[in-house]
Amino acid sequence: MNQKTALITGVTGQDGSYLAELLVAKGYAVHGIVRRSSVPHTERIAALLAGRDRPARITLHHADLSDANSLRHVIDQVAPDEVYNLAAQSHVRVSFDQPEYTVDVTGTGVLRLLEAIRNYAAHTRREVRLYQAGSSEMFGSAAPPQSETTRFQPRSPYACAKVYAHYQVVNYRESYGMYACNGILFNHESPRRGENFVTRKITRAAARIKLGLQSRLALGNLDARRDWGYAGDYVEAMWRIMQHPTPQDFVIATGITISIRDFLALAFEHAGLDWRAHVDTDARLYRPAEVDELQGDYRKAAAELGWSPRTSVAELARMMVDSDLRLAQHEAATGVVSGQGPE
Repeated sequence: MNQKTALITGVTGQDGSYLAELLVAKGYAVHGIVRRSSVPHTERIAALLAGRDRPARITLHHADLSDANSLRHVIDQVAPDEVYNLAAQSHVRVSFDQPEYTVDVTGTGVLRLLEAIRNYAAHTRREVRLYQAGSSEMFGSAAPPQSETTRFQPRSPYACAKVYAHYQVVNYRESYGMYACNGILFNHESPRRGENFVTRKITRAAARIKLGLQSRLALGNLDARRDWGYAGDYVEAMWRIMQHPTPQDFVIATGITISIRDFLALAFEHAGLDWRAHVDTDARLYRPAEVDELQGDYRKAAAELGWSPRTSVAELARMMVDSDLRLAQHEAATGVVSGQGPE
């Protein structure tokens, strides 16, 4: 009778898959939004879908953040207690090439979702809690460490769209009394990370080079410094943010920053390789505006949510390389390239 219902946008992505597993384990009725596509991208949530000897543990619905009517329809149908908005065009470099699309989905899409929830709550008189996935990229050129009180200085169309979405959430919270909160998550990775993101690009290449499937890896700026955590830890923080007595915004991070060069060394060393013998820098992979260093201050989350990261960046790199070695071994044995698709 007291089972909660959660709706996750972006459920087929890295974070969505980990969050869906967490909420299912906590006894939620879990629903996910997917976009219509001729090719389904459900590899990350395959274990939660119906199989030959198991029933489905989540329910999928077709909708899109660019289509307000579809969002209203799904919310009316699902009647969620909690909505986790994890959908976005989330690749920073791509946002420079597709700025209008990025802003429409990542920014305006959040406004459409807020309106759909507000209208549903008004006619049902039910509280629906909203979690909005913010990003450390919103801080941009702000000096580290960055906390909830640090001024946003975005440096990409993606970051600008996320800042817009952040303040829309704050505005709806203050204007309409909605339970709407932002999680400002610093970089978080896993074996499920899309292969066009730099950490996964590195670990995938290390594994394939180890097995002789490729010889070189091209990267952009190796000096950029990031605060990297494990996505499996961070979805726990999302849930804790939504259980807080009052809707607030929280930075989620590890507080430790290393360079892309350092991550390269961790990953290639675990594969038994010297990265300097295999990596080329390519100016075409640089961003038009670089973000030099992001380092999160998560003391508020530790104090009010009781959350802290459990996985170090070294453990994370080893976990990702080990997973990609298994994929590369399968590729070497079968000739079939496999792996998670882009988010």
